[in-house]
Amino acid sequence: MDKLVIEGGKPLSGTIAIHGAKNAALPILAASVLACGTVTIDHVPKLLDIGVMLDLLRELGCRAWHEGETVVLDTAPAHTSHVPETLMRQMRSSIFLMGPLLARFGEVQVYQPGGCAIGERKIDLHLQGLEALGAEVIELGNRIICRAPRLIGNDIHLAFPSVGATENIMMAAVLAEGRTTITNAAREPEIQDLQRFLNKMGAKIMGAGTDTITIEGVRRLEPCRYEVIPDRIVTGTVMVAAAATRGQVTLQNTNPAHLTSLIHVLRRCGVQIAIDGDIMKVSSSARPKAIERIVTSPYPAFPTDLQSQLMVLLAVADGTSIMKETIFEGRFKHVEELTRMGADIRVDMNAAFIRGVPRLYGATVEATDLRAGAALVIAGLAAQGRTIVEQVHHIDRGYDRIEQMLSRLGARITRYSAVPDNRVVPG
Repeated sequence: MDKLVIEGGKPLSGTIAIHGAKNAALPILAASVLACGTVTIDHVPKLLDIGVMLDLLRELGCRAWHEGETVVLDTAPAHTSHVPETLMRQMRSSIFLMGPLLARFGEVQVYQPGGCAIGERKIDLHLQGLEALGAEVIELGNRIICRAPRLIGNDIHLAFPSVGATENIMMAAVLAEGRTTITNAAREPEIQDLQRFLNKMGAKIMGAGTDTITIEGVRRLEPCRYEVIPDRIVTGTVMVAAAATRGQVTLQNTNPAHLTSLIHVLRRCGVQIAIDGDIMKVSSSARPKAIERIVTSPYPAFPTDLQSQLMVLLAVADGTSIMKETIFEGRFKHVEELTRMGADIRVDMNAAFIRGVPRLYGATVEATDLRAGAALVIAGLAAQGRTIVEQVHHIDRGYDRIEQMLSRLGARITRYSAVPDNRVVPG
């Protein structure tokens, strides 16, 4: 297994461009099977999760290749809607294939998806939405079969604004007969990106970004070329890293409108942020200030995917902060690792009480999930001494060679890979 070795204590400085959004690219890649032909998607990062999705599409019969930051998909040869269990277990986002495959083939067979262990993430809302469109859902242990020779538009109210369920319903409904209305829909920027992609292929969707989305079914979609939005979570991660190391970083290819809640919080911490179009300059020269209370909630509130990263900044802030997690009950696993580095954090149910300390110290820690891993990298950059982050494969699911990105900002960070004879060499 790879690991990252970080020599901390050096402020980040320099300029980098942010890569495309994983959470936008994955449903867009899945939606490509709705059209029969060659679809070209630009600004797609080379991540483990992207690789799994491309492998899934190949297993379905599609031709897929990744050239630089462009993915080309020939969906015409797709001949099966049976998604292999081995690949589904590697990534939760594989569930995005349910809606498109059901719409194209009239049947889909999947399995309970895998992914990061950050708490229970049921797919009930996905299945209920597809049932509302006329699908018959059969659950046989871990296997799920959906059949719908004919999808019919319907009014669907989500009990919770689930991003995945909203996107799956959208993708199935574009080829359904009649109108579908989704109320209490998720509002994330990635859903807006999916709407733009589907509409470019000929769909008729309105309302993404609000809590009500309307889809007028069409008979067919046509292949297109499309560019994915910048990754707001990667952007936020680098912003927090700049603040935690008391550095000065310029980020290009960003969308500040997607990060208003984080920008507000960082400014309250005393971080300076200047915005000029898609460029943000983040700087901090003093110890950050504590934030009395932060609550993670669905977009546009503070995102759960940035909770662990921000906790590192609050761990070295002046004062006591409270972080309440309302999305995933298992998303405080990084706390134990941060305490190894000297953080003073106490967890009570779904709230973390963070008493800021003057500094963190290097230690050997383990990335338990994607965003926890990113937080530990930030902690290592800000800490005094050497930090070793193990289980780096979690981080690779959402960051394209994070060590290379941070090295361009002056970070002293090296990847080491184990070789068959158990020697460890630079990656």
